[in-house]
Amino acid sequence: MTTMIFSGRAAAVSAPEAKPAHAPFAATLVTFVATALLATGQLYGVIPLLGAMGREWHAPASALTWMASAFGFGYAAGFLVFGPLSDRFGRRRIIVTGISATAVTTALVGLAPGLGAAIALRVLQGVTTAAFAPVAFTYIAERAEPRHRPTLLSAVIGAFLASAVFGQLAAQGIAAVAGWRAVFAVFAVAFALVAAALRRVMLPGGPGAAGSPLDAYRAMPGLLADRRLIPLYLATPVVLGSFVALYTGLALTGAAGGAAALLTLRAAALPAILAIPFVTPALQRVPGARRATGALTLSVLSAALIGLAHPGTLGLAILLNVFVAGIGLTAPALIETIGGRAGAARGTAVSLFTFILFVGASVGPQVAGALSAHGLPTLAYVLAALLAAGAALTLTARR
Repeated sequence: MTTMIFSGRAAAVSAPEAKPAHAPFAATLVTFVATALLATGQLYGVIPLLGAMGREWHAPASALTWMASAFGFGYAAGFLVFGPLSDRFGRRRIIVTGISATAVTTALVGLAPGLGAAIALRVLQGVTTAAFAPVAFTYIAERAEPRHRPTLLSAVIGAFLASAVFGQLAAQGIAAVAGWRAVFAVFAVAFALVAAALRRVMLPGGPGAAGSPLDAYRAMPGLLADRRLIPLYLATPVVLGSFVALYTGLALTGAAGGAAALLTLRAAALPAILAIPFVTPALQRVPGARRATGALTLSVLSAALIGLAHPGTLGLAILLNVFVAGIGLTAPALIETIGGRAGAARGTAVSLFTFILFVGASVGPQVAGALSAHGLPTLAYVLAALLAAGAALTLTARR
């Protein structure tokens, strides 16, 4: 693991040893990106395994799709649990405990005797995995040095997007050598390793606010009714929802030309994902809501061109890079703006954002399924319209 580098001066504390004022940048970047790839990769990693599961359990494809959906719904629901709890018990404690528990739940999925038990365990796996994302966003906002925050947020968001490729490729490779059950065993070991790394890298302590953990949930109605936050929350579902819908549509419509070509197109968007952490700091002077509007507009234009131009493989790869860049720049801008406007309820506000973000991602495949019969251009036009609505909402939030 990368050597820990501490930025800033040590803060004066009452404990015998001084603690760093800011989280170590390099070590936090490496461990958070690795955890994000592994965590969200569980949503996609099961896809290449469905055929082998179906053959072993004699289950139809329609039932096996719940192996992906079950994790997604548990994942989204868990955000509402762990974000608020971290306001009370501290960021590091919640993340390390949750990821440690995920090592166990992931191993149990690999031991499932049948589809019903596997689906139930996938829900549980999704819930425990959710300890990372919303708490990590809040931790970065609170403990990272201000000049490093945009890079860290963008890198984690980029890892969430890249996990669509990472999860499937890793699962395919492991299953080809040792079978589908071994995939969950390897992932379980990986979760245990990153949990140990997170415990070492993350700064101890945290909010530790007095009062009941229920206080965070009592704050949710007020956050959802806050006129400064309403348009931002309304724009959030289209961010990952459009990303997942577009890639699902590529597979369902056959526009990608097969499974291998689809993975190639996903990998083709990696340059944009890798560039996002380097571009974001240069845009930091632009207010978050304005950045979100501009980034969403970028995705609107690329989605519209996918529908209008009927591009070939190369053209589609270029437009997907632009589309993904817009999505990847939007998410950290929204997190920054929502967290800044929420004040003391930052953890709860970011948890609501992450919950809505991944609910949108869970709905994305349904949108693609409903429109795929009409072809990729129709889906692209609908996504462009939804993204345009999101851009309009963030524009009102700027005011």
